[in-house]
Amino acid sequence: MPLLRHTDVPSRVKENFILTGYRFPNYSVKDCLLSAFRPTNETGNFWTHFLPVFIFAYYFVEVFGWEGAPHADSPFFYPLWNYFIGVFCLLMASSMAHLLNSMSLVVREVCFFVDYGTISSYTVGSSLAYYYYIHPRAGIVETGGNNGSQTDLKEEPAGSLSYAIPDFCVFFENFYIPSACLVAIICVLSCCNTRQRWRRHRYLIRTFVFLLPFLVSSTPIFYRLLTRSPYSTTSSSFAASTSTAGFFYRHCFWLLVSAVFNISKIPERLAPGRFDIWGHSHQWFHCCTFLSILDELHLIKAEVKAILLSPTLLLPPATLAPLPGPTITSTYGVMLLLQTTIISVIVWFSWHANCIFGPERDKLAKEHPREHLKCH
Repeated sequence: MPLLRHTDVPSRVKENFILTGYRFPNYSVKDCLLSAFRPTNETGNFWTHFLPVFIFAYYFVEVFGWEGAPHADSPFFYPLWNYFIGVFCLLMASSMAHLLNSMSLVVREVCFFVDYGTISSYTVGSSLAYYYYIHPRAGIVETGGNNGSQTDLKEEPAGSLSYAIPDFCVFFENFYIPSACLVAIICVLSCCNTRQRWRRHRYLIRTFVFLLPFLVSSTPIFYRLLTRSPYSTTSSSFAASTSTAGFFYRHCFWLLVSAVFNISKIPERLAPGRFDIWGHSHQWFHCCTFLSILDELHLIKAEVKAILLSPTLLLPPATLAPLPGPTITSTYGVMLLLQTTIISVIVWFSWHANCIFGPERDKLAKEHPREHLKCH
């Protein structure tokens, strides 16, 4: 199938400052799959989120080989598996959206609706991992433990913040996960809406809409950074968790850089046509978002290792308690309920998109039969 200029494709397909390398929106599934191996303006977008799936999986499975780690199907790892599911779906949906969106105008809309949905579900997967591994009470050991990982309050300077502040614990235990789910649904609704209205500022809106779930899901980390460590400074758990702050700051840095690329459309804004195939802003956006996810994974792994290095630590801790431990209902059940809601939203917007673009799709199919397309 020939590649086209921006003047030869429907306006809905055009991207700002990208002049060439377009696929006409009438590809078959086979054509779309084969286009991953030819230089189109979506090729880099596909590979910059498809290859990271394997990089992420490589670093993820390392956890199960650590000394003292329970079996991979242990309830202890339920939150971590939900995090993996969120990241895997995000990367696969994003890469497939960029690969398959040239099948038709309607399919293009559906692809990106699914993309937004998986981004939102990823934020809840992150929240579950934060809740069970970085929760304010997840680092408090049992009363009476006598090993090196026990928190020694006598070592804390006068006036220091207590780690488990009751008011914050009420929020974390009762409202943190529901808030993350609610914000995720709001994000899906808002981002899907930008494909049917608010088109002029769609990139700005999408970027700032996803700032909200970041702020909500990162609450346990903000809490950890503003209070003392739950581990004794002489313990191996403390040493393992000291890298958390560094990974989080890098995570934030890459998110900020990705937002700049997504909003500014640099470098193609500075030289339209020069970065059509390789090096345009969306490819850099993908690279930076994956680097942020990778640092987030390292952050979560550091906290998991700190917990595993504390022989008297329980999840949940037995002392300050009633933080329930991870169960199928509280992890997979939450994700299933969220996914069901998100799928309902996607179906509604897809139906609406079919009403809008279905007639145009049929018209284009008649006006531009595949066998008569000319190469430009």
